[in-house]
Amino acid sequence: MPVRPTAVLLTAALTLTAASLTACGGGSGSDPDTLKVSFKQSTDNSMKVMDTHLAGIKEQFEKEYPGKKVEFVPIKAADSEYYTKLQQMLRSPKTAPDLVYEDTFLINSDITSGYLTPLDPYLEKWADWDQFIDTAKAAARGEDGKTYGVPDGTDTRGLWYDKAIFAKAGLPADWQPRTWDDVLSAARTIKDKVPGVTPLNVYTGKPAGEAATMQTFEMLLYGTGTSTGTGTGTSTGAGRDGGDDPLYDKDSKKWVAGSQGFKDALGFVETVYEEGLGPDVSDALDPNFGTRVRGELLPEGKLGIALDGSWLPQDWLPGSGHEWPEWSEKLGLAAMPTQHGQAPGKVSMSGGWTWSIPAEAANPDLAFDFIRTMQTKANAQQWYIANSGIAVREDVAADPAYVAAQPGIEFFTELVSATHYRPAYPAYPRVSVAIQEAMEGVTTGDLSVAEAARGYDDTLKDVTDNQVIEK
Repeated sequence: MPVRPTAVLLTAALTLTAASLTACGGGSGSDPDTLKVSFKQSTDNSMKVMDTHLAGIKEQFEKEYPGKKVEFVPIKAADSEYYTKLQQMLRSPKTAPDLVYEDTFLINSDITSGYLTPLDPYLEKWADWDQFIDTAKAAARGEDGKTYGVPDGTDTRGLWYDKAIFAKAGLPADWQPRTWDDVLSAARTIKDKVPGVTPLNVYTGKPAGEAATMQTFEMLLYGTGTSTGTGTGTSTGAGRDGGDDPLYDKDSKKWVAGSQGFKDALGFVETVYEEGLGPDVSDALDPNFGTRVRGELLPEGKLGIALDGSWLPQDWLPGSGHEWPEWSEKLGLAAMPTQHGQAPGKVSMSGGWTWSIPAEAANPDLAFDFIRTMQTKANAQQWYIANSGIAVREDVAADPAYVAAQPGIEFFTELVSATHYRPAYPAYPRVSVAIQEAMEGVTTGDLSVAEAARGYDDTLKDVTDNQVIEK
C-alpha cells in the first residue's frame, strides 16, 4: 500500500492505554510455527485490497511451508492511530508481532527507538534484493547504514486534469506545463471561462497533514533548483542552490532554514488561494477534503487540475464504493514542472511502505521467509497492480504486462527518474507539521509569505534542537 500520508506527531503514543493496545490484537507469543503479521486495515471496511492480497500470500506460504501458520493481526485505525498503536505494540515481546507494515517516512523513528531488526544478514543471501531500485532501498535505511525494511512499492505524484474542462477553457488536450506559471495560467483560464468548477487543488494546512507537506509543498520546494528570474507569488529570487536537498543538508546533517526556495513554494500556495484558484479555504482545511477530491470532485467533473498521487485509480476500481471505469478517458496526466522549467524539467515525490521485522519478534527467520514469498516477481507485480502502486523492482518495471495493466502506470513509473524521497529522520514529523502551519498561514491570509517563513525557521530550531543551517 503506497503511502497515503496524513500522519501527525507520534507523541500521542504515550497516551495510549493498555486497553487500546489489547483491542488491536498483538502478541507474537512463543509458538515457533505461527507467524503473526500486523498491517493497517481500513476503518470503514471499504478498501479490502491489502486484506485480499495478504490472504492469497498466506495460502501460498502455508503450502510452501507445511506445518507453519500465518495469523493476521490487523490494526483498524486511521493513519495517526495506526502509527501510535504500532509503536506501542513494538515495545514488548508480549505484544510485538513477527512482521509489521512500516511507513517509510516514520521508519527512522522506530529504528532510533530500537524497535526494528536490521535485515542485512537476510538481504545478503537473497538474490532478489538486487532487483530493487536504489532509491527504494535508501528509504528503508537507517542512519547507521543498515536496512530495516523491504519496500513493497512506491508512489509518485503529478498533475491530473479534466479533459472536458480543458476543452471548455480552450486549453490543449495534451497539456504539459513547463513552469509553475504555466500551471497558474491554466488555472486562471479555467476560472475565467468555466464557472462553477474549482480550477486547481493543492492540499494545504494542518488538517491535510502529510498530504499538504508532501503532495503540495515538497513538490514545489524540490522543484525550485538553481534558476534565475522571479519567484511565484509574493517572493522573488533564484531559489535554492542546485544539487542540494532543499529541506535537509546531508553534509552537515542539519535542517535548512532561510531558503528562498521555501519562500517561493509558500508564494505559490498563497497565489492559489489569494486569487481564488483553489477550493474555498473552509473546504481546503477540511481534513476529509481528500476523500471529496477522489470520490466527488474529479469523477463529477468539478475540478480542473489536481496535484495528487499515482494511487488515485485505486479509489475508482470495482468494489471501491467510488467506481469510475471511465476515468482514463476523462482525465489527462502531466508532470509537475520545476519552478522555471530548469533541468530536469519535472519533479515528483515518492513515499511508500516497507515490511519490517520487530526487534522483539519471536520468529524473525520465519518472518523473512514470508517477505520472500510476498516479494517474488509475480507476487510483487500482482500487488503493484492491485494497489495502483509503482514498481520498485526493476524486472517488474520492465515487464510489458505490468506497463499495460492499468492506464497511467507507465506515466507514473517514468516519474521515478525525477522523484525525491523525504528526509526520513526522527525530527521529520515535527518539521512536517511546521511546514503545514506555514502553509495554513498563507492560505488563510493570516500571514504573509515572509511572516510564515520566519515562523517556520523559528519552529524548525525548536523541533530539531537547533540543528539548523541557513541557506
